[in-house]
Parts: sequence; C-alpha cells; structure tokens
Amino acid sequence: METRLELDVLIFPDEVRVPTPEELSEWELETASQLSLPPLRLFVALYPYNPAAMSPNYDTAAEELPFVPGQIIKVTGDRDSDGFYHGESGGLSGYVPSNMVAEIPVDDEYLKHTLMQQGFLPVDYAPSALSDVASIPEDVVVRRMVALFDYDPWESSPNIDTEAELGFRSGDIIYVLGDMDQDGFYFGDLCGRRGLVPSNFLQPLPWD
Repeated sequence: METRLELDVLIFPDEVRVPTPEELSEWELETASQLSLPPLRLFVALYPYNPAAMSPNYDTAAEELPFVPGQIIKVTGDRDSDGFYHGESGGLSGYVPSNMVAEIPVDDEYLKHTLMQQGFLPVDYAPSALSDVASIPEDVVVRRMVALFDYDPWESSPNIDTEAELGFRSGDIIYVLGDMDQDGFYFGDLCGRRGLVPSNFLQPLPWD
C-alpha cells in the first residue's frame, strides 16, 4: 500500500523547506490579516429604543437590538434595504434602526477600542439655549452637534492661538455657526461661550 506524507512548506527566494512552528504561525497570522473583512464602525444611540414596543416589524422585533441614549453600538457592514444595521452592544446583537443612531467618525483603532470599553457617551439631550441669537446673520446655517471626546485647547490644539478655541467635555451640546474652515474647525457656541471647535471631535445631532 502506498503511504502519503503531507507537509507544509514555505518557498523562500533561495530555498524550499519545511517551516518551523514559529514561521508557520507567523504566516497564518499574516494570511488572516489579509482576509477581506467588513470594517468595524461605531455608532451612538440618539434615542431610547425598545423593539417590543417600537419596532415597525412586529414579527421580527425579537431580532432587533434594544438600547438607550448614549449607548455605543458596534456595527459591521452596511445598512440593509429596510434601513437597519446589524450591531452589537452590551453582549447582545441584533438589528439597529439607522434613524435612531449616528455614526461616530473615528478611524483610530485605539480610540475605537477606548470607546468600546467605555460603552457609553454621556449625551445630554436637554436643550441648551443658543446665546445671543440676534447677533447671528440670517444667512448663517446653525447646526446642533454633540462632543464625542473631551477637548482642552491648551493640551490638544495644533494651533498657536488657543485662546480663540472652546474647551468642552464629551457629551456637551454645541451649536455650530456656519461652515467648517480650511483648518477643519467650526465656530461654535457652548452655553454662551463662543470660539473655534475641532470638527473631528463632533457629531451632528437632529433638532428636537
């Protein structure tokens, strides 16, 4: 009877040989890292959602994810034809209505990990008054945004003139006046204080 012996080999520029366990493990890790996986995206819940009481899909409500405002949800893939993402949060997974959440625009893997560990953003949806409305020109568009992270201009600003910027904390509601400038900053209003705010620290919010 013919006996076959199968071995894994690695092809090097100058030789072909059986790899060591360490080389084989390294090759497997490199191969796994090259697989096409859907990107991980982070979202924050804007409103409370109880599928049993609020879902438009009564028959499949059990497959949806419940959440509360400020809860961070991990999403993989794109929105489906019914307007739902598939997400995970708090050890549960299920479908997430896209109109109840907002994406957190962060690409840094360390920040993603930090936010996932944190689990929540302290979003305060109590209306904060926009100060001195009369001083805002009629043609200026006002948008309402939430701060995703703490920001101290003295420590984090890339600009020399930090006195022109606003400091804020994660969860603060900031009214943005006009468009973003060429340096990536908005001009914002926070409880009567006005100044420049970095756009990559903010997420747009719908008006109540």
